[in-house]
Amino acid sequence: MKRILIINTLYAPYIGGGAEIICQEHAERLAARGHHVAVLTTTYKDGITEDEVNEVKVYRAHIENVYWHYGKTKQSKRKRILWHLRDIYNPKMKCYVRDVIKTERPGVVICHNITGFSISVWDVIKEFQLPIIQVLHDQYLQCINSSAFKDGKACERQCSICHIMRFPHVKASRKVDVAVGVSQYVLSRFTALEYFQGCKQIVIHNARRFDDIPMNEPWDGKRPLRIGYIGTLSRVKGVEWLIHSFMELDINATLTIAGCGETEVYERHLHELAANDNRISFSGYVKSIEHYKKIDLSVIPSLWPDTFPTVAFESCAYNVPVIATNMGGLPEIIIDNTNGILCNSKNKDSLKLAIMKLYNNPSILNKYARKAKKSVMEMTDIDEVINKYEKLIQ
Repeated sequence: MKRILIINTLYAPYIGGGAEIICQEHAERLAARGHHVAVLTTTYKDGITEDEVNEVKVYRAHIENVYWHYGKTKQSKRKRILWHLRDIYNPKMKCYVRDVIKTERPGVVICHNITGFSISVWDVIKEFQLPIIQVLHDQYLQCINSSAFKDGKACERQCSICHIMRFPHVKASRKVDVAVGVSQYVLSRFTALEYFQGCKQIVIHNARRFDDIPMNEPWDGKRPLRIGYIGTLSRVKGVEWLIHSFMELDINATLTIAGCGETEVYERHLHELAANDNRISFSGYVKSIEHYKKIDLSVIPSLWPDTFPTVAFESCAYNVPVIATNMGGLPEIIIDNTNGILCNSKNKDSLKLAIMKLYNNPSILNKYARKAKKSVMEMTDIDEVINKYEKLIQ
């Protein structure tokens, strides 16, 4: 059995997105198999604190930067620039990593998202001659915004600012022993820019186990078509595009939007946008299983290249077909005309056309629903995923 240290920017109960859910699942599953697992994460509180989450020891270290990066308050441009400059290589985070390694004496370190820690963590880990497994959930190591999204558009290539501010990361990435892409898309993005040269490279799709629920009643075309969105309410997620597209359709349907805003201002903007259409409702934060029980069709209108959105295979696992954009890792989950439809974010009418195709053809929608769960079986087999990680840490 191995002593394992897992590093991720956030950890339960502080959940920023799918990466935190996956990271927690991995930590608890590895611990359940007899490995000694500890987690190092960040907090807004001073110093470093310890606690336990489901019997996994968690160290929470203060981000030594100009502000707490995950608050909802929008910071000034000057502060944001200073934050990113320090985050290129933050030596002040090294002491926390060093102290935890000395205490826990791991045999391997698995890094997930390292925003706030910066690549300085790799240097500390190598001080102790420990192997590094770097899991690539997002594009932080090549993009200062982690999203490859700027001015309302997905970046087709690395911009000059990111090239300059991420130039040190290319060479530093050679210190990593294994680079794990959660999708072929994200791994290819990095290797195309010559990251992780000389490292072992492998794709391991994220996986989660979901409760079995019966299929929803097939939509017969007589009652309203129940369309749903679940996730963060932000510009990059395309929620505004979804609202506009839906409002332009004169159909017997409802749109339920679940989730909270990236900022209170933007969430309020979306509410105002949809205020005159009583077919649209906002349910706030809800458990995903409850959301999927009440919809016939899930929409993931991402405008940015999300690397491997959990919500896509989650929706299919609950027997709900998906309309998604052909961005990032989505085409590795949503197979066009099998478990849903892929549309093009560059064609603003494509989302409306996809909705109308299924609205006018209930039999096609129900066929996709029947195939949805089987299409993502690999992504619901968490035991097989943990088997793959165990092989890497041997």
